[in-house]
Amino acid sequence: MAEEHHEDVAGEEGLVPLLMWDLGLFEQIVRSFRFPPEWDAMYPGQNQTAADAPPGYITLFEDFFHQGNFQLPATNFMAHVLQFYGFHISQMSPPGMVRVRYFEFLCRYHGIEPTVERFRVFYQLIRNMGFFTLSAVEELRRRYC
Repeated sequence: MAEEHHEDVAGEEGLVPLLMWDLGLFEQIVRSFRFPPEWDAMYPGQNQTAADAPPGYITLFEDFFHQGNFQLPATNFMAHVLQFYGFHISQMSPPGMVRVRYFEFLCRYHGIEPTVERFRVFYQLIRNMGFFTLSAVEELRRRYC
């Protein structure tokens, strides 16, 4: 069994905001990303939040696919990041997904194997409004931003 890692998580808790769902966009994602029928992708009900997925389902955000270039099945690197930090993909914010995927793309572009150890040099885990995201390490932000 893999060893779990729990780090101090910066940020604060808050209420999960209601999102405005769009059935047409949902159907477009299911078609364009070729979700197999056996996945039984389900459009959320009115006034449901990302935290309301029924048992056996996970929440995936539209931004994962369009901005984060997320594909199913997920890459090994994505699985390693989720396993290391000990949270589920449905708990990751879309900006966090974008950062993980772009890091992986940049590593692969430069011929470097993306690893959690390398990723942690640049990003730290933050919890905000019940979701996890990854933000630039504060020292790097002060130095280069």
